[in-house]
Amino acid sequence: MRTRKPIAQNRARHAGTARIGMPRALLFHRYGVLWTTFFQALGYEVAVSDPTDRAVVERGDALSNDECCLASKAYLGHVAPLLDAGACDVVFVPSIVSEGLHRGFCTKFQALPDLVANTFADSRVRVLSCLVNVWEEKAGMKEALLSAASQLGAGTREAKLAWKKAAHAQERAERAALERQARTLAALDRAREAALGNGAGGDAPLGILLAAHPYVAHDPHLGGALVDLIEGMGATVLFADETDRERALQASFEFSETMPWTVNREIVGAIMLLHDRVDGIVLVSAFPCGPDSMTDDAILRCIQGKPILNLTVDAQSGTAGLETRVESFVDILRYQKKGGYVHERDTAHRNA
Repeated sequence: MRTRKPIAQNRARHAGTARIGMPRALLFHRYGVLWTTFFQALGYEVAVSDPTDRAVVERGDALSNDECCLASKAYLGHVAPLLDAGACDVVFVPSIVSEGLHRGFCTKFQALPDLVANTFADSRVRVLSCLVNVWEEKAGMKEALLSAASQLGAGTREAKLAWKKAAHAQERAERAALERQARTLAALDRAREAALGNGAGGDAPLGILLAAHPYVAHDPHLGGALVDLIEGMGATVLFADETDRERALQASFEFSETMPWTVNREIVGAIMLLHDRVDGIVLVSAFPCGPDSMTDDAILRCIQGKPILNLTVDAQSGTAGLETRVESFVDILRYQKKGGYVHERDTAHRNA
């Protein structure tokens, strides 16, 4: 079935726009550099909503139905302030379906333009949308953004130049993330070697992989408190989305040949690539994420040899109440590193 074209496809429909609103939520945490650079290169001012806090989530929760996941509720909470008088002329809400075979996105990303348009119909929201659907429409992110540029009245040549600049900026941002992870892993390795050399291997620092969608892991309200908590206990956090995406994607096929969601594939692939370099894994999902409910269950059943803590963040309590579980998990990892939880037979042999 072919995907229906999203709203706002008429050429130059949004001519005269000066300021474009950008919700700081969902795939902004994946493509934000690309999107903001593209529109800025075309000469538009980009108004990015403020970082998520409890008020943003509560506002989005009030606008949503109960079936919406927490991340989608937060997204609507980010759109709302962009509609205040003078905040922006249009809100950029792309429809993202697929980047290719087995590289699809959750249907919520496809439906976002309609969700925003209908939720804020009384506010007469103006939505600047475009379609990313490589699998069915042969339309990648480049084609989508060029379409958005044409709706703004930009010429083809200037749009292509803006794309080139934006693509380079996105590439630099992704390379910086890879380098950041490489430095973190190298520092962990050095600290572990030093501890072993001093006969204190059990006191070596812990490395914990945070396996979550980037809009959870890097959102200050949804996942930031967990990161602060883990780091506050002296452990080092590595992020699944800072692993090389292509390598992670390829590695994921050893886990599943049919999983349809590209971000979940990258999370699984990152776990497989970093499995032997971390001491534990923390899975974090935004309630009630459908893809995560399936993927996380498969990870818990099939990924062996590494302690895994599975956490769910919801709109009511957020990360409150999770502190004890995280603290206990870190304490268990430390105890295990120092030789705890040894099998009874091994203990008897050691005491013989």
